[in-house]
Amino acid sequence: MSYDYANNYEKQMKKGVLEMLVLKLLCSGPKYGYQIIREMKEKSGEIFLLRDGTLYPILYRLEDDGLVASEWSGGEGKQVPRKYYRITEKGAAALEDIRAVWQRISGGVDQILEG
Repeated sequence: MSYDYANNYEKQMKKGVLEMLVLKLLCSGPKYGYQIIREMKEKSGEIFLLRDGTLYPILYRLEDDGLVASEWSGGEGKQVPRKYYRITEKGAAALEDIRAVWQRISGGVDQILEG
């Protein structure tokens, strides 16, 4: 019974940090959706395994908030046109604020768990 609870808890915790992680991945340059999914998987040691249905609503929300901007690439030859997302100045500033909040929260949690 506690195992199911742990799985549900893990899912909820992951949801809370996805926007921050997507913004961080975009700091290294524009990326299309599958690139973000692949990098998230690789850089997290397969802790974050996103699906399209999870990632795209996050990207749309970030775009609506002005934290990311998107642009279609023209498909050349057999390459399919892709929508690339990049972090905006507002997004970079928001990421710093979000990181500070994350550090404060995770530090408080650690103090309680270790105390």
